[in-house]
Amino acid sequence: METLTALTMDIRGFSITLCFLICVFPSSLGLNPDEVERLGRSSYIAAVYEHRVVLTPEPHLARTRAAALRHMMTNLDVFEEQARRASQQGVQILVFPEDGIHGFNFSRSSISSYLETVPDPRLESWNPCTQPGRYNNTDVLQRLSCMARCYSLYLVANMASLQPCPTSTDPPTCPPDGRWQFNTDVVFSSDGQLVARYHKQNLYFEKAFDVPPSPELITFDTPFAGRFGVLTCFDLMFREPTVGLVERGVRQLVYPTAWMNQLPLLAAAQFQRAFSLGAGVTVLAANVRSDVLGMTGSGIFTPASALAHHHSFQGQPEEGRLLVARVPVLDPLWSGAEEEAAGGEVEDVGGDGSSLSVVESRHCKQEENNCLDSMASTASPSPRPVTSSSPTFHSSMMYDLFTFARLPAVQGQLRVCQGTFCCHLQYRRSQPGGGELYALGAFVGTHTVNGRYALQVCALVRCAGQKATSCGQEVVEAESKMDFVLSGRFETPHVYPSLVVSGVKLEQPRHLDIKPTGTVTMAHSNMAAGLVTACLYGRMYHLDRV
Repeated sequence: METLTALTMDIRGFSITLCFLICVFPSSLGLNPDEVERLGRSSYIAAVYEHRVVLTPEPHLARTRAAALRHMMTNLDVFEEQARRASQQGVQILVFPEDGIHGFNFSRSSISSYLETVPDPRLESWNPCTQPGRYNNTDVLQRLSCMARCYSLYLVANMASLQPCPTSTDPPTCPPDGRWQFNTDVVFSSDGQLVARYHKQNLYFEKAFDVPPSPELITFDTPFAGRFGVLTCFDLMFREPTVGLVERGVRQLVYPTAWMNQLPLLAAAQFQRAFSLGAGVTVLAANVRSDVLGMTGSGIFTPASALAHHHSFQGQPEEGRLLVARVPVLDPLWSGAEEEAAGGEVEDVGGDGSSLSVVESRHCKQEENNCLDSMASTASPSPRPVTSSSPTFHSSMMYDLFTFARLPAVQGQLRVCQGTFCCHLQYRRSQPGGGELYALGAFVGTHTVNGRYALQVCALVRCAGQKATSCGQEVVEAESKMDFVLSGRFETPHVYPSLVVSGVKLEQPRHLDIKPTGTVTMAHSNMAAGLVTACLYGRMYHLDRV
């Protein structure tokens, strides 16, 4: 079994635990050696931690370095405990959330005492735990490095960093104070080596940080699963670095985030899962937990299944959550990956599953009684044009003006168009809710509020009330269960499907079909809870700056 001895040393007044792993054997997973060898060739154990950040009460005020360190070490103490718990469950890679160490809402000047220099591991080899004297003021890097080394796992965290820059360049790219300040992800190997550094490209109202002068596509290699790519929060909405990584063959992503949920289309776990499914990648997503800011939603997602977590905010304590799962290797260049199919399923191997959403890949079979009678035939070809029996109306959803049509009956077919872009729906309510109104919406255009990005969206949503203007408003609960086929013909190959049911739980579509013509079809039946949202979210990256 696993034996740990610990030596506590005092470094600059802070207690850092240095652990030495004497012997490691994965008995905590209940596997015999043959199973360990077989599973180890084609899968690995991953963990993400949704963290309730300890915040400074006055982030706009400058602090001394000592005060900033005391604040950050409070959060790092929590990280240390979660790393210990993860190690006991055999975890090989652990992801912590964006802003999880320092918090948020800083100004450029007030965050200065939180900044550390993070050297580029592509240019130099450095282990902060064993070589602490190479750089000054790297207490956070040392703590994270020792944490990874102590618990013998790859560790991904987010921190604030600085990088000096010349102010004399023409054209000038360096800020007037002579340094770049970056929102930075760092990755450490299981021996504490700094193996990756990524500067967030797409900032979201982050006055303390700069956009890096040139885009970065950052990856790192592991001995257990091959290559991973790195991105942060709002990056997931844009082509670079996200699609750039995928187009270069990266199929496993680590994703620290501090995402505020935006239903009905962009709840954190909803879009994490949608991107994993639409792009055919694994996403290890760790979010912040904050009731005031509506932040929650983390998960371990593969194209075939997911382990997701979303707090309901109703009577639940505001606390962190560690998710642990066995995950199939998807890196096509990794030596053991040939044993895996295109997707693969995650297996929950740790923690209390009471508030977790575990979804698996299931495809509708013709003989299943609960499938729509015509699902198999409708899901393949483009749906035939059907004139809506319900008049269209316009309502705002996520600040975009959608064209909607009500679902007029227990079952039927609808077509809703906005311009030449049309969405088609065939549906049957298997358990009608008491008077709940549903509508099918279509949108094509450029979203311009809190970010600019071009979209084509088909969405079936539960409206917040009985009025048309309530369609598109945030809803978290629903009673009506529905079998449906939702489709649209998109002008982009980047379409991300999501299916959210009551309580912001995720379900895996039973059928997903993508045609070379651009027609995308999602079909589902026999859902476990009432439907909140079914969405095909198309991103037209090429039009973002038009």
